[in-house]
Amino acid sequence: MRQFIAIADSTEINALVIDVKDEFGLNFAASDPAVAKNAGRAGVIPRLTALLDTLRAHRILAVARIVVFKDSVTARVNPEWTIRREDGSPWRDKEGLTWVNPFHAGLWDYNIRVAEEAVRLGFGEVQFDYIRFPEPYRTLPRQVFPSQAAMTKEQALAAFLRLARERLVTLGVRTTADIFGLVTTVPGALEVGQQWEHLARVTDVLLPMVYPSHYPRGAFGLPRPNAEPYKVVHAALARARERDLKLGLTGERVRPWLQAFTLGRPTYGPSEIRAQKQAVYDAGYDGWVLWNPGSKYEPVLSALEKTAISHKRAFTPDSVRGQKSSPRRH
Repeated sequence: MRQFIAIADSTEINALVIDVKDEFGLNFAASDPAVAKNAGRAGVIPRLTALLDTLRAHRILAVARIVVFKDSVTARVNPEWTIRREDGSPWRDKEGLTWVNPFHAGLWDYNIRVAEEAVRLGFGEVQFDYIRFPEPYRTLPRQVFPSQAAMTKEQALAAFLRLARERLVTLGVRTTADIFGLVTTVPGALEVGQQWEHLARVTDVLLPMVYPSHYPRGAFGLPRPNAEPYKVVHAALARARERDLKLGLTGERVRPWLQAFTLGRPTYGPSEIRAQKQAVYDAGYDGWVLWNPGSKYEPVLSALEKTAISHKRAFTPDSVRGQKSSPRRH
């Protein structure tokens, strides 16, 4: 953490995303009994309040990442909240993990209470992750969802985020959500329930994971998307902006996850990070988030600027031109 703070102090980085709750339970000691009972056994962040005070002193935004529907601990503690098989037994994914049922209102309240406590501890923004249903692989049993009623998957995800936003806005923080990169370009809902228009309306910011390595060959007309980081990120975000504009949504409502890791060829280094950042700016946004699965960012530090200055361009389908605005760099 000292190293991350030093990076933020000396570069344009102005926020850190911290896991408050992941698929193995809470990462902090909750004071709310309804939250604490789902704590799990993965351990807690030491001296969390002191850490948040330190980040605030360094003018670093602390973002609370909360994994929502891939939650094996909550599924174990609350078996009535789980996705089922047709025989009534718990459904398990390819890793053997149980998932909680995204249609269950009690589960919604629990995750929002986690977010509310995180904000009261000092986090300045909430980022919900695994806002989706598990993949319905043909090799796995069919998923059965108690409490589904008449809602579709995409309606259930949107309803949860709408409720979360209504409660969190009273605490003065934004509600954001991580989604698959494909959601920006696929017109309908993915099998996991994510659909752009449903989610964009009920969040302050969407964070599509537009990692070039995750797009199949031929995506955007590119033989090897992983070798074209600028083209992939720009095409994905340009489509997201167009869809937001049709909804009447403007401003920094999209903040993509960028690839700071290597998966296949080529090796990703500073030049690939710069290309992705430029694609963000040319699509009309300032904000982005870097991700490396081991949190190893030293190899790409030279791609970071010393201060956060707005570089985004005014995006139109036909042209781009310079425009000044307030930076939101993560």
